[in-house]
Amino acid sequence: MDISAELVKKLREKTGVGLMDCKEALKHANGDMEKAVEYLREKGLAKLQKRSGRAASEGVIASYIHTGGKVGVMVEVNCETDFAANSKDFQEFAKDVAMQVTAATPLYVKREDIPEDVKAKEKDLYKRQALDSGKPEKIIDKIAEGKMEKFYQEVCLMEQPFIKNPDITIKGLLEDLVVKIGENVIIKRFVRFQLGETAAE
Repeated sequence: MDISAELVKKLREKTGVGLMDCKEALKHANGDMEKAVEYLREKGLAKLQKRSGRAASEGVIASYIHTGGKVGVMVEVNCETDFAANSKDFQEFAKDVAMQVTAATPLYVKREDIPEDVKAKEKDLYKRQALDSGKPEKIIDKIAEGKMEKFYQEVCLMEQPFIKNPDITIKGLLEDLVVKIGENVIIKRFVRFQLGETAAE
C-alpha cells in the first residue's frame, strides 16, 4: 500500500526513529500507526539486545524535590555516550524516574536486587496467610507466587506502572527510550529522603 509522507512524519514525531525505518514499519503494518510503533519497538529492542552488555558509563544524576520540600529523590541513570546523556529524551526520562521514586516509593530497582532472605520471608508470610484462610494445601504455592508478583510490582521500580501513564511500566518506558536513542540505558540506583525519617537500625 502507498504510505503518505504525512503518516511517516507523524510516526517519526511519535517515536523519534529515522524516516526510512518509519516508512518500512508503516508498510509492514499496512498503515496502522499502533502496529507500526510496536514493530519499531520490537525491531529496535532486538537490535539493542546485542548491545546490552556494552558499558554504560555516561549518564546523569537527576533529582526531584516534591512541593513543600518534604520529600527528595536522587537517581543515577546511565547510558553509553555523553551525546545521549544530554539529549532531551534522556533528561526527561531521568526526571520522570526521579518523580516516580518520589511518588511510588519503590525499595529496589529490579527484583534481582531483592535479597534472597527478604523474598523467602515474604513468600513464607503469603503461604501462612493462605493456609490460615483455609485454602487447600495443593494451591498454596500458586497463591504465594501470585502474591509475590504483586509484591514485586509494588517494591521494584522497573515493574511499577508509570505514574504519568499506568498502561506502561517503568521497564516499558526504559525500553522505549532505548529504541529511541539507540543505546544501552540502565537505572543504576536511587536514594529517597523523607523529612523526619530516621534510618533503620
